[in-house]
Amino acid sequence: MHLTGYFILSACLLLSLTLGGLSMAQAWQGRRNALHLLEKGQILVTGLMTAASLILLYGLVIFDFSNAYIASYTDRLLPVFYRLTAFWAGQAGSLLFWALCVSLSGVYFMCTQGYRVMSDGTKTYFWLFFMIIQAFFALLLTTWSNPFITVNPAPADGNGLNPLLQNPGMIFHPPLLFLGYGGFAVPGCLALAQALNRNSGNEVSWIEAGRNMTLLAWATLTAGIILGCWWSYMELGWGGYWAWDPVENASLIPWLVASGYLHTSIVEQRRNKLHRTNIFLMALTTISAFFATYLVRSGVVDSLHAFGDGGVGAPLLVFIIAFTAISVIIPMLHKVEGARPLSGIASREGFLVIVAWVLMALSIIILLGTMWPVFSKFWSANPMGLEPAFYNRVCLPLFVMLSLLLVICPWLGWKEGLRSTKAAALAGGIFLALLAGFFVTGIRIPAALLGAASAVGAIAGIGILFATQPHLRRNRSSIAAYGVHIGLLLMVLGVAFSGPYKVEKEIEIAKGETVTLGDYAMTYKALYEGEGPGMIFIEAELEVAKNGKKIGTLHPQRRIYSKFSRNQYAEAATIPTLGDEPYATLLGISQDNKAVLRVSINPLVNWLWIGGTLASLFPFLGMRAVRSRRNNAAMVQEDAA
Repeated sequence: MHLTGYFILSACLLLSLTLGGLSMAQAWQGRRNALHLLEKGQILVTGLMTAASLILLYGLVIFDFSNAYIASYTDRLLPVFYRLTAFWAGQAGSLLFWALCVSLSGVYFMCTQGYRVMSDGTKTYFWLFFMIIQAFFALLLTTWSNPFITVNPAPADGNGLNPLLQNPGMIFHPPLLFLGYGGFAVPGCLALAQALNRNSGNEVSWIEAGRNMTLLAWATLTAGIILGCWWSYMELGWGGYWAWDPVENASLIPWLVASGYLHTSIVEQRRNKLHRTNIFLMALTTISAFFATYLVRSGVVDSLHAFGDGGVGAPLLVFIIAFTAISVIIPMLHKVEGARPLSGIASREGFLVIVAWVLMALSIIILLGTMWPVFSKFWSANPMGLEPAFYNRVCLPLFVMLSLLLVICPWLGWKEGLRSTKAAALAGGIFLALLAGFFVTGIRIPAALLGAASAVGAIAGIGILFATQPHLRRNRSSIAAYGVHIGLLLMVLGVAFSGPYKVEKEIEIAKGETVTLGDYAMTYKALYEGEGPGMIFIEAELEVAKNGKKIGTLHPQRRIYSKFSRNQYAEAATIPTLGDEPYATLLGISQDNKAVLRVSINPLVNWLWIGGTLASLFPFLGMRAVRSRRNNAAMVQEDAA
């Protein structure tokens, strides 16, 4: 079975290389007669990649420990749904899953209207770039990271899955990230393809053709990041949701670049500007997704989430450098007709560009900070990574700046000036009132004060905008865009309070004793012992009351897994609320039988998950049929008038 899986991956490599060579020959000769072969070939590559994935999944289900990958990440006590998630728990399996996501994205796009309306020349170039990416994945899987290596003799049991990965977040978080990464390969290749196609003047813009695919990839990547935050908050037991870990940062960088592109693409579609910029930004989004994989698998930085080198670091770096060079050169060669200079800064166009630049600045800062241990090797024998405090000092003000821009931007016209002076003044007044109100109630930290006031003020401004602009309520794209902004603003509100105004204590408490945190009292009631599949645990019972009224009970656990007995693992407990959320982690039991606990009150933390959910769902409302080039041109002329 494993030999069959390896042969299938080898066939994917050979077929992708053959199809890539065919598309290159067709593009070089200016011929398009083999396009149907490229399309059928993509279906075959996807079928083969799916077959290889099913073989690995089948091995996970039947405890096939003759497979080294399966033996490394599962055991006989692991429930079936966690055995299946082991598919993407390790390096080889996760690369296979990402390759599958890329292939499926290609077939999905091929079935959409966006693909059908493109010219044959653009399609040919598209398959050239897409086949290169697929062939590279197949090369990694058949050489440096083979998921079908066998063990002889096969062990009676496997090593088991890391307890930190035995969480519902494992079921959804990595697949959503990979779907986002793989999905961005489509518009990235499409942008470069149309830029190379010299006869693309009369076809629909790649931005319009790839719009739905871009929104789908952005939505899944957003959902993956939010689920990762929730997983960190619940599983690691430290009450935080973002630690500026290198691998966390790696997933944020493509999200920031893609978000910048979404703003500059509006300028191109509505104002016929920034064509080369958009081609580069979309290609850079694809590159940054590969960079995220490089960070996880190269061993260049230390991280809780990293797999180590495994031999794939150098090939990934070479591929990233080569693809970056292509992504710089092709936009420079692209000729743009009818492009106009940018408007002034006091226009919606100007503010969209500023938003994009702030997002790009954030991505560059995070990239440099993440790679700082690598850079510092040139002048220090003991390179050190940057602490979370650095990111908080530098990045949080920029995120607050984005929130402030959302207060102003909806009221600006395309040609400078305000849409409605009265409505804009009302929105500005609400913001100033909120700023004063939060200040009076004790919110004095500048970033938290401005972030909270701008978030609520921008949401109120969006409400006023929809109330005074009836046409927006009939436009699905506008509803989707502002819905995403509301979701992100709710996240800003959650971050503004949950971080700076978190109340936390580490306590040693006997049964019957009570500890207070602000208005909350937590009483230690009992301690239980128990066991589950492959583990034993102790569990504390904490009764929580607010102002003397019981609101719930916390049951934090401390676990020891039989396959990972050297370490203890925390299972945090919360009482979810829309306001202050009680949170507890059991650290252990003292010699005199007291419970050692870390307890906290996290204000408004659940608005992160609510806002993140909205930001992940609203892009689906913005998907639409492809507009013709004539309709887009009419829209540009209307805005220019």
